[in-house]
Amino acid sequence: MLEVAINEARIGLAEGGIPIGAAMFDGAGRLLASGHNRRVQEGDPSIHAETDAFRRAGRQRSYRDTTMVTTLAPCWYCSGLIRQFGIGRLIVGESETFAGGLDWLRSLGVEVIDLESEVCRGLMQGYIATHPEVWNEDIGME
Repeated sequence: MLEVAINEARIGLAEGGIPIGAAMFDGAGRLLASGHNRRVQEGDPSIHAETDAFRRAGRQRSYRDTTMVTTLAPCWYCSGLIRQFGIGRLIVGESETFAGGLDWLRSLGVEVIDLESEVCRGLMQGYIATHPEVWNEDIGME
């Protein structure tokens, strides 16, 4: 599952964007959709990887049995999406670079699995080192 999100992160990086990817899976583990952060490419602050994958997955009868997989811990905006729609499980590539709302989601009963992926960490840390101004703007530091 994480490989799908990593592939999306690499696509975003190749497009000149922030390398964050996400994917949504149904309860049986079938891919519903994937997406990546497009904030830089499209100049739209709302197109985060999680929202891109969520929108592409289309309307579901229920989200309780779905899994959101993302290369980086979701920000508060995307954590709110997970909460709002009752997504039951979140798999995170890494949360060292950015912890987001993981503790809050856990407190609400969302199953959170942090894979502590070196690949995901390397993608983000490499990007931040070369584009600190874009990263700071993306997380609201500027």
